[in-house]
Amino acid sequence: MVGLRHRTGAYTREPEEWTPELLEKVAWRREAAAEPFRGVATSDGIQRGLFPLCATGLDVEPQRKAAEDYLALLTTAELAEGRLPMDDVTWRHWANGARYFLRHGLCMADLDEARRRAILAILRRSLSPYGYQQVVDIMHLNLTVGELRGEEHLLNEWMYWFSVYGEPEHGGPWGWQLDGHHVNVNCVFVGDQMVLTPTFLGAEPVIADAGKYAGTAALRREEALGRALFTHLTGAQQDRAVIADELPRGLYAGAFRDNWELDYAGLPLGELTSGQRETAADLLGLYVGRAGEGHADLRLAEVLEHQTFFAWAGDPEDVFYYRLHSPVLLVEFEHQWGVMFDNDEPTRRHIHTVVRTPNGNDYGADLLRQHHERFHRH
Repeated sequence: MVGLRHRTGAYTREPEEWTPELLEKVAWRREAAAEPFRGVATSDGIQRGLFPLCATGLDVEPQRKAAEDYLALLTTAELAEGRLPMDDVTWRHWANGARYFLRHGLCMADLDEARRRAILAILRRSLSPYGYQQVVDIMHLNLTVGELRGEEHLLNEWMYWFSVYGEPEHGGPWGWQLDGHHVNVNCVFVGDQMVLTPTFLGAEPVIADAGKYAGTAALRREEALGRALFTHLTGAQQDRAVIADELPRGLYAGAFRDNWELDYAGLPLGELTSGQRETAADLLGLYVGRAGEGHADLRLAEVLEHQTFFAWAGDPEDVFYYRLHSPVLLVEFEHQWGVMFDNDEPTRRHIHTVVRTPNGNDYGADLLRQHHERFHRH
């Protein structure tokens, strides 16, 4: 990677030294995760009644069977670490960094090939082909950065932690989480409804120029379509969409910001022309379309029932940030400064994205609340 210098001494599987700064960061994360869950909301507070508990008619048995097959491969000791109660606080301990504290579940690097294949089967049956390939590509790019830094033992395609929540074999609510550097996917099933947020996907570098996975690229379509939507706006529309000249220092609704407050800003998509709406629909589809067949269609219909705002910061010819925000969807995209490499300004070589379900349904929390009220009031 021309022009990128390694940052040294920052990334180990276990901290070499628990410095006061590191201890403070861990304490802050634990406190943030321990806050009663509310969900991302505007300054007006949580909007209720957005996520009705209902039957969709979709077949979720393939996902459930894949989870059962995986659990059947685990030893008693592995089950004690790799499956957790549905209401366990570790749902909210996901973090996109490469420091490996506060991880939970089973690390794929420690598992044999059969267990890894079983985890990938759960992902493949839960996600769309595009969503699955995107996750795998980013995992592969994690090895690429390990190769570039000479740290393949710390940065590789298997340094990800996988957890199953609930009891899929008993037919109740259940879910899974994949957690590690630049890949954090939370998936919850309540009946035949599925929630796939929070989902954080990123990459540094976004393209593998060499190494085992040379040619692999990630998040290029999200970058290109976001830029296309902004550049296809009229001058007046762009003025309304722009919320800042410079990029924010990181995503607003990233890790440990489950209760973040964020008001709508930018240009309502309802004011777009028909051609612009097609581009916006394609962009929304990239993020919503990470879910498996049927679930993505239902999710997109849910999103289209509400006004979505498009917000922008930065230069379409250089680095930029954009946001799609509605009562039922929050998407953020941003070019980032170097973390693994020593560039102190944002570049297109490093991208972060996050998708959330505002108003209390990240982790399927609102559906789970309704499920317990309906079936477990006693």
